[in-house]
Amino acid sequence: MLVAESRKRGHAIRTESTYSQWCARFSEWWKRVAKEGVPAPEVGALAEVVEAAVVGFLDYLAVEKCSSESTQKQALNAVSFLVTKTLGLEALDFTGFVRGKAKRNLPVVLSVDEVQRLLLQMEGETRLAAELLYGGGLRLMEGVRLRLKDLDLEYGTILVRDGKGAKDRVVPLGKSVLPALRRQIEFVQAQHVKDLKEGFGDVYMPPNLAKKWPKAGKDVIWQYLFPSKRMQKDPRSDAQRRHHMTDRKLRDAVKKASRAAGIMKRVTPHTLRHSFATHLLEKHYDIRTVQELMGHASVETTMIYTHVMNRPGLHVVSPVDDLSLGGGEPDGGAAF
Repeated sequence: MLVAESRKRGHAIRTESTYSQWCARFSEWWKRVAKEGVPAPEVGALAEVVEAAVVGFLDYLAVEKCSSESTQKQALNAVSFLVTKTLGLEALDFTGFVRGKAKRNLPVVLSVDEVQRLLLQMEGETRLAAELLYGGGLRLMEGVRLRLKDLDLEYGTILVRDGKGAKDRVVPLGKSVLPALRRQIEFVQAQHVKDLKEGFGDVYMPPNLAKKWPKAGKDVIWQYLFPSKRMQKDPRSDAQRRHHMTDRKLRDAVKKASRAAGIMKRVTPHTLRHSFATHLLEKHYDIRTVQELMGHASVETTMIYTHVMNRPGLHVVSPVDDLSLGGGEPDGGAAF
């Protein structure tokens, strides 16, 4: 029932999977609690029991599992969807639970030189994907899900469709990536022609668009910019389709390149997005502009990059630089 309701509302396959996992955890927790002597609900009291169970589960995550606020919020979204949409128990109050600790970690950011060293260690489609992530501040899944129609080579822009919060936005497309991008587009077009001849070529379409334009899935403009190497079974319909490149492939390529480049930081594809925002602020772009390009709902989220730059207000110079200690080693040499 959960999967059916999720697909009816056009949720992404990842959202569907996440909701299913959280609801399974909630179910296992409730079975364990029920064994400890919780009485069966009386007729007409099911809503109150379910409400108390959801609040109890969220308390368990915060107190016993020490889950963060974001993890707790994800669990609440999943379980409340199960209760309200699948079971039909509306108007329940899930506010009275212990809140998990909010974590505000500063993001890892690469310098311009480190980004260049990283990209030079990459090649092929993963390098192009990484360049687009850095050049436009794209999230990982926004990058791998790009379709040919989302690229405007003439105006030098990328239209990010249905980003986080179901929002669209326009980001810049670097001129330096255009030659590689054109070659990738030509490859996708040729591959699509071959797939059509073999009886395939129908790409996944959002449910509402599939109903509105039933033949659009075979149009070349809807094909993924970074298609997978082989056909795969669509978990929704069992149809054989060519999906997009996996996020794992790009993660592994970035990690391998960072090691080869000698970058002593924990680098992921999302690091390129963080670096994009920080480098724009270092070039004195307005923070509201950066907020819009990043797709942040609040400027406070964008403000975190000013702390990464060490410029929350004025540029801070370490006081040790004001001391006259000389440039040589201390007496006795280094201790490490």
